[in-house]
Amino acid sequence: MNDLDKFCARLDRLLDHVEKVLPPAQPEPDWQAAIAFRWRRQGNNGFIQPVTQPHRITLDALCGIDEQKQRIDQNTQQFVQGFSANNVLLTGARGTGKSSLIKALLNKYAKDGLRLIEVEKHHLVDLHDIVDKIYQRPERFILFCDDLSFETDEAGYKALKVVLDGSIATVSDNVLIYATSNRRHMVPEFMRDNLDTKHIGDEVHPSEAIEEKISLSERFGLWVSFYPFDQDQYLDIVRYWLAYFGIHEMTALARTEALQWAIERGSRSGRVAWQFARDLAGLQQSASDRS
Repeated sequence: MNDLDKFCARLDRLLDHVEKVLPPAQPEPDWQAAIAFRWRRQGNNGFIQPVTQPHRITLDALCGIDEQKQRIDQNTQQFVQGFSANNVLLTGARGTGKSSLIKALLNKYAKDGLRLIEVEKHHLVDLHDIVDKIYQRPERFILFCDDLSFETDEAGYKALKVVLDGSIATVSDNVLIYATSNRRHMVPEFMRDNLDTKHIGDEVHPSEAIEEKISLSERFGLWVSFYPFDQDQYLDIVRYWLAYFGIHEMTALARTEALQWAIERGSRSGRVAWQFARDLAGLQQSASDRS
């Protein structure tokens, strides 16, 4: 064996070792076997992973947000039908159904070809790679970014701005971005930002800091705000979830306990109502089982 043969043999062994430590290639997702997916990274490679147990919530289960449901449902229906539609930013009080509404719309329109890909904040820099993987597909895709909150110098903040509006490449017409945030502009706002606002005659000129902070949110074509529920709305949601768990009448005691539950958590939200109903149903089932 000459030196070249020895070198090639050593190179083959080296390649065998490298292949063993490299992550295996991920198969293309089966877009018909699942409706919800997640963007995942393995080393330097990103891939789309099916969600085997997606949340099956329906629009009927979301109480107290009828106006918000109507606006986003109409936008989503246009998108699924192939008509023009907007990227959506859902902002406001926690636990009021922002994320659940997006999941419910997925369940409503999945049979019409709608698919959802959840993208975590630290993966937003991969948005262009995700779009490249799906732009030729016949399905319609919502890229779902949940509970976003940024500092203005974060890479994900800048990447999302570019994908929404600002890149030399146009985002495919089979893709929309639906994002939720507890902050209207997704970045912290400080009093000092307002101190640089200029007044020229009767006109107000916001500071550059304020302009930068609203530059991301304004790239979403549709803004939908969610507000804290009042007591009656909260109790209506409790009644719905109690019925869901098989308790078809809310007693005076259950009403008092539901209000106390909300006080202890500092919020009258849909999430708190669901948690109370789940707890009460479990207690009653446990007591019935012991008897």
